[in-house]
Order: sequence, then structure tokens, then C-alpha cells
Amino acid sequence: MRTLIYGGGAVGLGIASCLLKSKDQVDIVARESTVLALRKHGLVRTGIWGDYSAGPAAFAGYTSLSELGTRVYDYILVCTKSFDSFEAAKDLSQCEWLFGEKTRIVLFQNGWGNAEVFSSFFKPEMIFNARVITGFSRPKNNEVTITVHADSIHIGSLFSSDLACIENLCQSIDKGGIPCEVTSNIEKDLWAKMLYNCALNPLGAILDVPYGVLAKKESARIIMKGIVEEVFDVMKAAGCGTHWQSPKDFLEVFYKKLVPDTAEHKSSTLQDILAKKTTEIDALNGAVIKLAEKYGLRVPYNSAIYNIVKFIEAKSS
Repeated sequence: MRTLIYGGGAVGLGIASCLLKSKDQVDIVARESTVLALRKHGLVRTGIWGDYSAGPAAFAGYTSLSELGTRVYDYILVCTKSFDSFEAAKDLSQCEWLFGEKTRIVLFQNGWGNAEVFSSFFKPEMIFNARVITGFSRPKNNEVTITVHADSIHIGSLFSSDLACIENLCQSIDKGGIPCEVTSNIEKDLWAKMLYNCALNPLGAILDVPYGVLAKKESARIIMKGIVEEVFDVMKAAGCGTHWQSPKDFLEVFYKKLVPDTAEHKSSTLQDILAKKTTEIDALNGAVIKLAEKYGLRVPYNSAIYNIVKFIEAKSS
């Protein structure tokens, strides 16, 4: 099985480590600094499931798709930030030689709306989404640390595509150390993650605290409750759904299981702000606001959180 990892950040390297441990053929397209480190030192994984390393000869790193030659991939895993979705889709669409009849694209990205972007460049039946609730950090350009894990990676289609073609990928990721499974409920899974991320990610960044601290403070709980209620309203208006019938049902699981499982985690938005990088707020609360505008809804909690993060983002850059 040959897989291309498009994006060598923490998530990309984390998934690559699983595939390499499963003895798959892996190529990674990433920034030059990452590629140079991978070529010199190989890929190193540490964290909650132990250590693993793959030497430089076990895989190949490239700085652009043009370096890949005429090889064809079984899977192309897009592991870029959500704000890079358009450029990633455009870049890949201009390299038709990478795609065979059975090539599938899997989006390992945060937020909502990425599949819609890719469907404007590729046939919908080629596109799959991954729901990831595993924490990754990248202490060095060639190293990834798995910090927390709340649930298996789920991979499925928003376009009712045949899921059999994804089985091999899920098995390899699972065998390589991170639980992974095919799902027919990816829409529900993605909105479940949206609820989790929209409530925790930006507020954790604004207040500079781990998720567990937010859950202990009534003032933070009030804000998160407002965010969650608005997301449910938007989901209903858009004809989407998730695994819970009401905000109350979700919040019960949220505080009893989801937050405790990731209590020590600090948000990716905070990590981006500290690194003076663009955040993914547009694909999180920003996506909620966009859908709310489409359906004539007001979402004041999400709007406030979104604009505060945008202010901090602009200030830090």
C-alpha cells in the first residue's frame, strides 16, 4: 500500500508513523525545514503509546508534489491546516499522474467545510473525512508526541460513498498504534468534534489554560453552554445531526467523559497563537457563523469568541 502524506505537521507525522510501523510505503510532502530534518534524522514518535522511530531510509520526504515523479498512490492523506484546504486541493488537482482509478483522498483536518472545498476539484466519491480526537504535538521538525487520546480515529464519507475502499487504510493506522475504524456516521462524528472544539479550543486559547481548568469554572461553563446551544441550532437549520439529541445530552457526556479524557490538553489555537501562526478559527466557530448567516440565525457566543481570537491572532502576528 502506497500512501502520500500531504502536510508534515504534528498530525501528518503522527499518522505517517502508524503507516510506517505497519510497513507501508510512505511519502511525505512538507515544508523544507521538516523535510531536511526527516531526511537527516528520520521520524520519531513518543508519547502515551510508547516510542517508535523510522530511519531516513524507511520513507521519503519532499518539498513539493513536482518531486514525486509518476508514482500512483492508493491514498492521499491531507493533513494541512483547514485554511490551506483550497491551495491543497488546487495543488493536488494539478498533479493528475498521482491518481489511479482507486486513489482515495482522506482529509485529516479540523473544522467543517473542507470536503466541500475538495469536492470542487475532485469527484465526491474520491473524498473521505477523518475525525481525530487524539492530541499531537511536534517538539522538533522530525518528531511527534501523542499527548492524549479520547476515541478511535473514524474515517467515512459525507457523500455516501462505498466504504470498503477505506478498510485497508484504517487497518494500517490501527496496527501502527492509533485505534482507527471505518464509520457510516462521519457527519455525526464531525459535528460531535465541532461541538467539542468550538466550546474548548478558542476559549482555552483566550484564557491560556488546559481544557480541564475550563470545566471547573462556572464562568467558563456558561460561555461553553452558550456556544454549544448555538451550534445545535445551526446544525438543525442546516439539516445536519450528531450523536446527541440536545445540548443537555451532549454537555452531560462532555463533562463526564470528553473533557476528563483530555483535561491536560492545551488547544491547538493557543499553540498557533504562541507560534505566531494563523489559527483554524474560521473552520471552527467561523464555520458556525457562516452557516448561521446562511439560515438567518444569531450566534452571539460564537461571534464573540471568534472575534476575540481574530483580535489576538492579528495582535500576535
